Amino acid sequence: MIPVEEARARILAELKTAGIEEVPLLEAQGRVLAEDVRARLTQPPWPVSAMDGYAVRAADAARVPVTLKIAGAVPAGSSYPHDVGPGEAVRIFTGAPVPSGADAVVIQEDTEARDGQVIVKEAARIGRHIRVAGLDFKLGEVGVKAGHRLTARDVGLSAAMNVPWLRVHRRPRVALLATGDEIARPGDPIGSNQIVSSNTYALAAAIRALGGEAIVLGIAKDTVEDTVAKVEGARGTDLLVTTGGASVGDHDLVQKALATRGLSVDFWKIAMRPGKPLMWGRLGDLPVLGLPGNPVSALVCALVFLKPAIEKLSGLDPEALSLIDARLGSDVGPNDTRQDYVRSTLAKGADGVPVVTPFSKQDSSMMSLLAQSDGLLVRPIRDPARRAGDLVKVLPFGMMIPAI
Repeated sequence: MIPVEEARARILAELKTAGIEEVPLLEAQGRVLAEDVRARLTQPPWPVSAMDGYAVRAADAARVPVTLKIAGAVPAGSSYPHDVGPGEAVRIFTGAPVPSGADAVVIQEDTEARDGQVIVKEAARIGRHIRVAGLDFKLGEVGVKAGHRLTARDVGLSAAMNVPWLRVHRRPRVALLATGDEIARPGDPIGSNQIVSSNTYALAAAIRALGGEAIVLGIAKDTVEDTVAKVEGARGTDLLVTTGGASVGDHDLVQKALATRGLSVDFWKIAMRPGKPLMWGRLGDLPVLGLPGNPVSALVCALVFLKPAIEKLSGLDPEALSLIDARLGSDVGPNDTRQDYVRSTLAKGADGVPVVTPFSKQDSSMMSLLAQSDGLLVRPIRDPARRAGDLVKVLPFGMMIPAI
């Protein structure tokens, strides 16, 4: 058995980023940028008013109150064709270009207009309420850097920079194959010795949430021939993920079946719980990740191994496991020779540190407890017994990609 971190490193070392494509802005959210976004214009392109009011020469309104002649008006989307002369003011609105000759804006709340004149009641200062040209960005400046997953904010900035198309990494195509005569799809007739399979559906949802494209290959029967036939559907994908059958028992046929097509196995046992029988290898140019068949084991391994794999394929720098500090809500005994990921709830602590409380049962077939969990208490190998109140590490759930 190899440690979790070594397994992660070996998996990531074998993966290459997917290719590049160009997409319109309306389809760019959640994609990983492959090329810097550079501004195609300067914003604002000229000095503009930040407020509704009057454009003036600051020297004319340095001492107040003072009465100035209203020489004209400039709403947003138009311009004033003349210079602002001594003793003049121009009615201006937010976003409108500041007329030549004016160097300040007095907001309308500090003025009183009557009979073609305006009384300025608050002294003007040079540059007051004026947005200088290029305040937001200048032509050629980088707004969003490559290698970043695009949010709604990034899409908005790209649009403001007058960039209608973005070069992004292709969504990784991940093929999913469940194995075993004992499993059936939800809604299908269930035999007397069968159970309903949840792995494909949970993993497909996780893959999509992580920005990948899930290609479901179905359920392979416990024969070499059917397993090989189903795997043919993974041609052209970036990663094949199997669930179940990854070990070397008499009925664990994934390795045996794929060996007939040249499977090269790097490792197939991890020092972790749940998830010991995890396989990593290569079928020609196709990377293969064999997850355990137990549904909890499959999803925990997806969080620890599949998530960074998809990040790497997507063009991201894979993140380390995002562990947080928490206080134990109950005593736990000593751990053994496998790193343990314990389903737990999280609650607010009186001192601001979350309180983590493991469920008393941890059987890897119990999906109901996983659904009720807020995260996983991470127990290192040979971690000693811990008391309630001790500081520990927790891997919180939250695989969804932020939209904003």
